[in-house]
Amino acid sequence: MPLQRRWRDLNRQTVGSAPEQYGVYELGEDGDVLEVGAGVLRDELKDALAYGSGDEVRWETCQTKAEATELAADHRDRAGL
Repeated sequence: MPLQRRWRDLNRQTVGSAPEQYGVYELGEDGDVLEVGAGVLRDELKDALAYGSGDEVRWETCQTKAEATELAADHRDRAGL
């Protein structure tokens, strides 16, 4: 099951608005999930923007790194990635 958040364009403004806390994120293109990752959201999205990993993003914050990693693994399995 994908994250229950709306897609946002992956651009500098979106990256700047991302919280500096742990979370899980999905990178996508045309509404399709291309990648699921976890980490400090702003840092992870800076890398995604720099490397052109997708056109859109959505995320969910987590309390701990372990929680983010576990949630990302669940989302990867469900997305078949």
